[in-house]
This record gives sequence, C-alpha cells and structure tokens, in this order.
Amino acid sequence: MNKFNQPALATTILRLSLGVMFLAHGFLKLLVFTPAGTAGFFRSLGLPEFLGPLTMSLELAGGLLLVIGFQVRLVSVLLIPILIGSIVFVHGANGWGFGNAGGGYEYPLFLIMASVVQALLGNGAYAIESRFKSVQVTA
Repeated sequence: MNKFNQPALATTILRLSLGVMFLAHGFLKLLVFTPAGTAGFFRSLGLPEFLGPLTMSLELAGGLLLVIGFQVRLVSVLLIPILIGSIVFVHGANGWGFGNAGGGYEYPLFLIMASVVQALLGNGAYAIESRFKSVQVTA
C-alpha cells in the first residue's frame, strides 16, 4: 500500500459524512420543523403521523451510531428505507435534479448508494466498535 491508498481512512470519511448528514436531517426535523410539524408533513403525504417522529429518531440515532462507528454495516442498511421513502413519497415526482422545485431524487439516491458502499466497507478507522472487539473477557 502506498501513502495515497488509505482505504480505512476513506471508509471513515464516508462514515462520518453519512453520519453527519443523517444527524443534520434529524435535527432539522427536531429543531426547525418540530416533531409535530414533521408528523403533520407525513400526514399530508398520506402516511401515518407516527412515521414522522420515528423517521426523525432513526435519523438521529443512526447518524450518531455512524459517527461513533458502532454497528456501521447494520445501521447503513437500516437507514436506506428512509431514503427510499423520501424518493417514493416526496422527491421522486420532482425529477432527477435536487435543485428542481421540491427537490428531485438525485440526492437521496446518491445517499442510498453511499449507504450501500458504507455497508460493504464496514467501520473504517477510529470506530468505537473496534475498541470493544480488542477487549477479550476470559472466564
């Protein structure tokens, strides 16, 4: 491996980027739209209201787990349905470009692909989970 080939570091950068993005979306729903407003938006889409706060909670929890590097493969896969839902119920009808009115599906589709890559790559460097695996308990 040469000094420019750093797969563990690249995986970490992707993990942190995805984690921060999910945290930002969750905090947007929590602090700007509010849980009640998020529930109302989901209702306006014809979805059950409880899915709004649930989505917000999953984005916050999933984002935090990605940032700290815990169960990264599982979390990356479990967050994909949120992104698929955003395409199916919100962005899909607005065309490809995310700059389109209402935002197209370009960005959520990219995040799905990034999440798939993260699930395939795993934790990367500096993940808290690697600290647990190095500790062995013997009886």
